[in-house]
Amino acid sequence: MEKDLLTIGMAQISPVWLNKKATIQKIEKTIKDAKLKKVELLVFGETFLPGYPYWVSITDGAQFDHPVQKEVHAHYARNAIVIEEGDLNSICELSRKYQIAIYLGIIERPTDRGGHSLYASLVYIDRTGVIQSVHRKLQPTYEERLTWAPGDGNGLRVHALKSFRVGGLNCWENWMPLPRAALYGQGENLHIAVWPGSDYNTKDITRFIARESRSFVVSVSSFMKKEAIPQTIPHADYIREKAPELLSNGGSCIAGPDGEWVVPPVINSEGLLVETIDFGRVYEERQNFDPVGHYSRPDITKLHINRDRQCTVSFEGE
Repeated sequence: MEKDLLTIGMAQISPVWLNKKATIQKIEKTIKDAKLKKVELLVFGETFLPGYPYWVSITDGAQFDHPVQKEVHAHYARNAIVIEEGDLNSICELSRKYQIAIYLGIIERPTDRGGHSLYASLVYIDRTGVIQSVHRKLQPTYEERLTWAPGDGNGLRVHALKSFRVGGLNCWENWMPLPRAALYGQGENLHIAVWPGSDYNTKDITRFIARESRSFVVSVSSFMKKEAIPQTIPHADYIREKAPELLSNGGSCIAGPDGEWVVPPVINSEGLLVETIDFGRVYEERQNFDPVGHYSRPDITKLHINRDRQCTVSFEGE
């Protein structure tokens, strides 16, 4: 059945690092390229727009009140995405025009949290160009906590896409059993895992989640060399001096519902990777194991999810 087949594009590319406007233009070009390859679901890496905060770990980011860290962070904040102000409108319009669903990792600066703190968010845009969920990373990892705020459960949602139900998590969230279970329980059978880049992250967890969930798992990472650090950002020479030659080597891949590779991790190359998957494989592997169906015991163990969008202030009256 044609409805059972889904063509996925994995955008293993480099952002125009920390440049919102130029990176959006690169995303728009990638969407157009994906259309030519008949892609139906296009996925970008974690915080692709406008980029991952590599500088934190290589420039002693934990120094308190340090001018380098403050100035680079301020530049990062100025280039973050404010969805409420229409920053993603052109991307949504191309999604609608070409009928391509999109998972896009962004740095979000949301007005409902005051408009100053930054969140690593995963945005799902459906094939009609409508933003259906914005998942703010629940727990930034290690040095990421110096620049990102922790999110909430509002974006733990799955979405219908042809025969599939697709959901996604950011980077090390994929190691968290309960958020995974939250998506499984909503019928997820195509799991999207986005990463800043590295087969170190994707080569084991991708197959593990696929085997645990009996779902397809698509891991998408960015690719970035030191030479892609632009001169226009604050302290560019200092960051480039401290950076390794390769900041992200890629590692994008797809595992099938049996946990075996459909596309093994692709490293050391930049480009749009395209593969078609068949929903029928999900039913085959659910025959002997289904973590929230016939192989579950909700009478004994059950998960409670708080999907309220967290906010510091609430108002009553005028």
